[in-house]
Amino acid sequence: MQTSILVPLNDSVSSRGLLDFIVQKFPLDPNSTIFTLLHVFRKPPSGEELMGKKFMEEQPERFRSLLEDAKNRLVEEKGVAPENIEISLVTDPYPSVTEGIIDYFNKGEFDIVIIGRKEMSKSEEFVLGDISVKLIRSLGNTSVLVVKSG
Repeated sequence: MQTSILVPLNDSVSSRGLLDFIVQKFPLDPNSTIFTLLHVFRKPPSGEELMGKKFMEEQPERFRSLLEDAKNRLVEEKGVAPENIEISLVTDPYPSVTEGIIDYFNKGEFDIVIIGRKEMSKSEEFVLGDISVKLIRSLGNTSVLVVKSG
């Protein structure tokens, strides 16, 4: 029986911790686990738009490289077959990363979502929101594993 896992990643400490967790501690059968490594772009706030067109145009390639590095770690350190790892870069921006992940999830067939979460104070959580909590609430019939780090 195959297990399909959606793993949203970005260039944060929590994503690096999430990948470390999967490689070092997450039990799986490398022959029957299908990974989808996902990065979702959000509509840039005005500050990022001020960084310039060139900077914004370089972002897809930067994140594709990040996802390729994650794939290589799963292959080399966890023994997952390369053909069992899909890389997906959603470049049409969403209002929020959470909305993009939920939309992507609803278009596919996944058994579990594994997401990283950084330690936040209550005030940070109130102001910034928490993607993991929103996913747990929105994906009620699906397992969501939240890996806390740093």
